[in-house]
Amino acid sequence: MSGSVEVRQFLLRQDGGGQLSGVGGLPGQRSGHADAPRVSDDQVRRARIAVASGAQDAEDCAQLLDMLGLTPDDEGNTPVQR
Repeated sequence: MSGSVEVRQFLLRQDGGGQLSGVGGLPGQRSGHADAPRVSDDQVRRARIAVASGAQDAEDCAQLLDMLGLTPDDEGNTPVQR
């Protein structure tokens, strides 16, 4: 991404205007068990930042977020947290 303002603005709109910070602490792979820990809001935020840092532009970022289940639905819930 190399500091693309367009991608950062897109990500801020998706994240509700939150602050961009360092990347790290991405969610690990789920085991599929009912007692498995859920993906936290902070993990989703950090994953979105990681996706944005590798995206070529805002359209690429939007497609990647959608494919990874990181785009919130009409109720504000992300598929990755279900």
